Amino acid sequence: MPSKTRVVTTINGEETEFLCEPRQSLLECLRDVLGLTGTKEGCNDGNCGACTVMLDGRIVTSCLVLGVEAQGSQIITVEGIAAGQELDPLQQAFLEGAALQCGICTPGFLVAAKALLDREPNPSEERIRFWLANNLCRCTGYDKIIRSIQKVAADRQEANT
Repeated sequence: MPSKTRVVTTINGEETEFLCEPRQSLLECLRDVLGLTGTKEGCNDGNCGACTVMLDGRIVTSCLVLGVEAQGSQIITVEGIAAGQELDPLQQAFLEGAALQCGICTPGFLVAAKALLDREPNPSEERIRFWLANNLCRCTGYDKIIRSIQKVAADRQEANT
């Protein structure tokens, strides 16, 4: 039986400690070890974006990051986007704009979109599409997703004026 490695990291603002095998992906650790099942497994080879999380401020596909690489890192998952029971404006916009169907891709889109809006408060449609190019959706098409992100950006701009 392979030995396990102790990993200490911060997930969604809380210091977290877990044991994992050196071969386990961060995705497996989040879902199977820590019970954070919001992050979804799509392709498991880094092509679909369903498992996107923020790792030290960068978006990554967690299926391609080893759990042991999270040592000392700051991780934000889809569970960390909401403020307790209150949905983040992005989550609310996705619901109101029907920007989701089956839900497999939705967590990855939400995390990636949050990272974009945190970095660029008012991105163009072209920039949003480019930023989300690594996130695939087979159900909704992309227009509702793009419009939902634009709505949140516009609402934030209006609130700041």
